[in-house]
Amino acid sequence: MGIGAILTYMSRADLIRRGFAAASLFVVAAATIHGDTAFTRRDADSLHRKLVQIGEAGVGPRAKTARALSTTITEPELNAYLRYHAAGEIPAGVTEPYITIVGDGKLEGRATVDLDVIRRQKQREWTDPLGYVTGRVPVLAAGALDARDGVGRFTLESASIGGVPVPKSVLQELVSYYSRSDQNPTGVSLDSPFELPARIREIRVGQKQATVIQ
Repeated sequence: MGIGAILTYMSRADLIRRGFAAASLFVVAAATIHGDTAFTRRDADSLHRKLVQIGEAGVGPRAKTARALSTTITEPELNAYLRYHAAGEIPAGVTEPYITIVGDGKLEGRATVDLDVIRRQKQREWTDPLGYVTGRVPVLAAGALDARDGVGRFTLESASIGGVPVPKSVLQELVSYYSRSDQNPTGVSLDSPFELPARIREIRVGQKQATVIQ
């Protein structure tokens, strides 16, 4: 739930945790396990405090002449947060998400995804890749996040399932299924721009870190 859908929930501090769980899916409807990476509770708690601050800065009056607020989020903080604080909110069927902040606007998302439930949603043609893949498999998605002037856009550049490249339509089906909600029954669209909440004006994606500007 990106960094993408993640941010649609951040307009109020009490919704911040839900946002980063969703974000993992927007950028992370992807896969391969990053088992050699160390996650610490300290990093997770650090990001939690930052997200609360971002949410609080997005509500209430603020002078037009006030200086812009800048908050840096590191890759270890983000992934530790997904493990310790958001694990219970990641959809069933998606496990071990990992987001790589590549730099220059680039992001990569990895996770292990259960494809069986998706495969059974409809009759599959012989040309449909999801008709042949079963069980829990690694999914990988890579793309670029352009977030400025209060609007974010994610451009998918590549996707693979079990190491095999797949078209965007296949990844979109996975994202749509696992991001569905009562408020959004069709799920998240990879191509749709989204409004940045909490008065966020820009997100600068650097190497191993992203900076949120309010």
